[in-house]
Amino acid sequence: MNWRVLVTCPPMIMTLDECQERFQQEGFDVHVPQFEQQMSEADLCNLIADFDGVIAGDDPFSAKVLKIGRQGKLKALAKWGIGVDAIALDAAKELGIFTSNTPNVFGDEVADVALGYTILIARQLHRMDAAVRHGQWLKIQGTSLRGKTAGVIGVGSIGKAIARRYRVLGMEVLGYDVFPIDSAFCEETGVQSVDLQTVFQNSDCITLACNLTPENHHLLNPDAFGQMKDGVWIVNVARGPIIDESALVEALTSGKVGAAALDVFEHEPLAVGHPLTQFEQVICGSHNSSNTREAVLRVNQLAVDNLVRDLNRAAAGETP
Repeated sequence: MNWRVLVTCPPMIMTLDECQERFQQEGFDVHVPQFEQQMSEADLCNLIADFDGVIAGDDPFSAKVLKIGRQGKLKALAKWGIGVDAIALDAAKELGIFTSNTPNVFGDEVADVALGYTILIARQLHRMDAAVRHGQWLKIQGTSLRGKTAGVIGVGSIGKAIARRYRVLGMEVLGYDVFPIDSAFCEETGVQSVDLQTVFQNSDCITLACNLTPENHHLLNPDAFGQMKDGVWIVNVARGPIIDESALVEALTSGKVGAAALDVFEHEPLAVGHPLTQFEQVICGSHNSSNTREAVLRVNQLAVDNLVRDLNRAAAGETP
């Protein structure tokens, strides 16, 4: 059977040539639209009805988009990656559209970036590199990580991998999650399972590794920053809207937050001249922490597997 498939995931698009044999095998007629980080709701509305399935990035698959898609050909949406916060899951189920994601696939990759960001903050290697390239011989007194306390918010597969790396560095690790943290993991690693207030009050570095939900939107807000140590570091490899960026700007200005490394932002790509780019102590990424060749090729196959399964289920008359 032939299927028209829309692909909107940037890492998959960058490796599309290596997917062609699988696409042909599965009967996929693949379309890749023009966009930067993600498609807009309006653009999705204009074309979604023409496709049987989607391999999606972080695009806004709202109830409106899904309804238009279902009025056309749309049967299945396969999320490339973990986060499904941009998909109206309840609407998809009501409309009879199959949805899937690829959980537990980026733990090491994202944890490596979180660790890298933490070391950059501690030792300012990026600033020394920039200085040397401009003929300067910058000497920065850094901060030792051994003995410092790291708070990890979200202790799933990614958070666990981050916590393990911090422990290897000799850091104490406080873990918070809305679900109980595996006691065997805590016993093995020495991670302490604590409440959110304890993380805020006792951490020298707070790293976000949780899913975005309605409940944790702007979790790091003025009240949260007010509970933290002066000079705390913030590392975000989760989702941008978990941080109230206006409150973060104020906390950076006052010195409450000493440094921040942000792989994600409330609105992406980050606008030129955004206030966060004016701080020397802020490191900005491009929502790229999961993007290694090995991980991308692995997740490409999983996403295609999910889409094939769900398109076949739809063709057989099954419902989500």
